Amino acid sequence: MVDLETTDVISQGRTGTCWSFSTSSFIESEIIRLTGKQIDISEMYTVRQTYPKKAWNYIMRQGKAQFSEGGLAHDVMNSIADHGLVPQSAFSGLYEGDDTHNHAEMVAVLKGVLDVYIDNPARKLSPKWKTVTESVLDTYLGKKTSTFNYDGVQYTPESFLKMTKINPDDYISITSFTHQPLYSKFILNIPDNFSNGSFYNVSLDEMVTTVNTALENGFTVELDCDVSENTFSAKHGIAVIPENDETAAEAIISVRPEKTITPQYRQQEFENYQTTDDHLMHITGMLKDQNGTTYYKVKNSWGTDESRVANGGYVYMSEAYLRLKTISVMVHKDALSKVLKKNLNIK
Repeated sequence: MVDLETTDVISQGRTGTCWSFSTSSFIESEIIRLTGKQIDISEMYTVRQTYPKKAWNYIMRQGKAQFSEGGLAHDVMNSIADHGLVPQSAFSGLYEGDDTHNHAEMVAVLKGVLDVYIDNPARKLSPKWKTVTESVLDTYLGKKTSTFNYDGVQYTPESFLKMTKINPDDYISITSFTHQPLYSKFILNIPDNFSNGSFYNVSLDEMVTTVNTALENGFTVELDCDVSENTFSAKHGIAVIPENDETAAEAIISVRPEKTITPQYRQQEFENYQTTDDHLMHITGMLKDQNGTTYYKVKNSWGTDESRVANGGYVYMSEAYLRLKTISVMVHKDALSKVLKKNLNIK
């Protein structure tokens, strides 16, 4: 059994920002691993820094792109590289008087504003769009912070990042699909990849082995996967792929045989839209059941309300589910085997 140290489960509220919550949790565990310090990182600082990039992408593609709340793990790393890190105490991203996040109104306002600029009959983009976008973000999330105090020390986002010993260049994204050459690096065509992030392509067995080896060596893993299956149940705290579809209801409450997941079946489910980029979470542990089946302890960001989630907000995900429904994983490069590093040409 592997059970690595991490921070408390918190809720993303009524937002589509699981990418920031899960990756921030991943970074928090990395800070623990690197420094021994437990720090509550501000998820909304990253969200605040990322929306202008989303707006730029949407504007320059003249509205012919997705503008939504979604994102991926590398968007957090890009934000860290460009804008540093801040603790939750320095930037909450909450409107005065609010205690939970809800971005529905903000996103509707932002998209409406951007569409007005895009649909300008003069077909000439007004330079005011950037200022207006920033004003909307300032109103809903708060103005960007440049200096703050943490544990009696004055920091900038850049100096705080240095203190945490996080180097965003040390983290890589890995996937496994057959439509791209093995060990190539390619842009994964999924809706939330607005920033055109690249992924290393490895075999399915290598991806699973990388997750296992990382956990066994003290590295947690960031996970992007599909949670739309009726056999993914936060309420029961379980995610499985039963061998027979008719046993789906029973499979989340009792141990059932699971499907053998091949690369071909995985690819088929991706190409027919049965496996989609739904949700990002944080793998913090691994264990086996009475039959020897491997399960991953996956930290979610849907809170800890026992009427909605089990296991204190964690989901136990079977290896079959991981093999079939994973879009990608992110790990520290030191978690890779020497052979895989060599095959991917990673130093």
